[in-house]
Amino acid sequence: MTDSNRPLRVAVVGAGPAGIYASDILSKADLSATGFDGVGIDLFERLPAPFGLVRYGVAPDHPRIKQIIVALQKVLGRGDIRLLTNVDFGTDVTLEDLRRHYDAVVFSTGAIKDAPLTIPGVDAPESFGAADFVSWYDGHPDYPREWPLDAASVAVLGAGNVALDVARVLAKHADDLLPTEIPANVYEGLKASKVTDVHVFARRGPAQVKFSPLELRELGHVPDVDVIVDPEDFEFDEGSEAAIAKSNQTRQVVKTLTDWTLKEGESTASRRIHLHFLHAPAEIVTGADGHVTGLRTERTRLVGDGTVEGTGDLHDWDVQAVYRAVGYFGSPLPGLPFDELAGVISNHEGRVVSPEGEPVDGVYVTGWIKRGPVGLIGHTKSDASETVKHLVADAARFSRASEPDPQAILDFLRDKGVDVLTWTDWEVLDAFERALGEPHGRERVKVVSREDMIKASRRVG
Repeated sequence: MTDSNRPLRVAVVGAGPAGIYASDILSKADLSATGFDGVGIDLFERLPAPFGLVRYGVAPDHPRIKQIIVALQKVLGRGDIRLLTNVDFGTDVTLEDLRRHYDAVVFSTGAIKDAPLTIPGVDAPESFGAADFVSWYDGHPDYPREWPLDAASVAVLGAGNVALDVARVLAKHADDLLPTEIPANVYEGLKASKVTDVHVFARRGPAQVKFSPLELRELGHVPDVDVIVDPEDFEFDEGSEAAIAKSNQTRQVVKTLTDWTLKEGESTASRRIHLHFLHAPAEIVTGADGHVTGLRTERTRLVGDGTVEGTGDLHDWDVQAVYRAVGYFGSPLPGLPFDELAGVISNHEGRVVSPEGEPVDGVYVTGWIKRGPVGLIGHTKSDASETVKHLVADAARFSRASEPDPQAILDFLRDKGVDVLTWTDWEVLDAFERALGEPHGRERVKVVSREDMIKASRRVG
């Protein structure tokens, strides 16, 4: 095969939904005008298992969302996209290495860090990032196996679905999570938790929260957990009324919250989730020993357009731990321009651009590392389509890879001592996890350490 009619070679870094969608769309793209004969795609992942946020960012009691993995598995199971896991970009392979072996590189590494929150006390030992907590209860191999759950009363800061997930997992009895794929160490940790009350704080009003209706309604069906909403926290302005009129989703959320304010009688459950609106976090209060003793919030008020302003009215809440669910934030990658304010790789519609604003030849982004951590998993499809469209349009002008042979990258990684895993290895690990869950009537029991994942992937028979 001559270089003029060989396949376009593309590396996609990050095997979560964004990377898999981009690979799938690219595999079906019309390349007839590019000078390449088809496309060969290698999908890299630094963890031993694929699926990214779906495997490590979705609460274990949300199996309907995890069903997205079924669709992603069908894409990777076709065999036309080569999966290479346990390969860490920046350590095992660099951008220079990838550009030598591929004509184009697409980064889909997501956003896994907690967004910063700059209030006094945020560095206290009981001030936790929600992203870290989610990674713990989802068995992410990079996180410790234990989590401190000594607080009886906990605050969760945020008005999105991650805040609801954190609140629900904290309040839910561990035995009610047993039918899920929750790792054994997480079950034991939650079983010993002392929590009785979880307070969720939203800076704006009920019509401005980012809860999805289904996620919110689920709170009302958690066994032995009551949801409490204070009618005094309900306030609507012209912006709120407009939002309710415009969005059926907002109407459903407001109706659910309103119904909870009308509940009569005292709470009878052993655990409670309190939803507070129009409270902005002002300070995480600590004692002389530096440990969390409370949360101070400032009462806010709506100003007419759905935004809020502070009132100067401060409230102190008796909590012993605070979870910050104020959003995710992207991480810089070696050799790539990074927007420190937005937490994304600098780009224009998926084309990576230099600090001077010039496109970087053959380098692209998709997903949250492209546009920031907003939108649901399904939104990454349109995101990937835009990026792939530009990649295909640029392909005829690419500086062609000097080592385009598909075997060359495997030889390179092998010579570096990288233990590369493939789709076949994932299938073995998948079967192993399912076998662990079968005696207990569970779909799977997730293997949590990197070493055990690699070992399980290599099992025969």
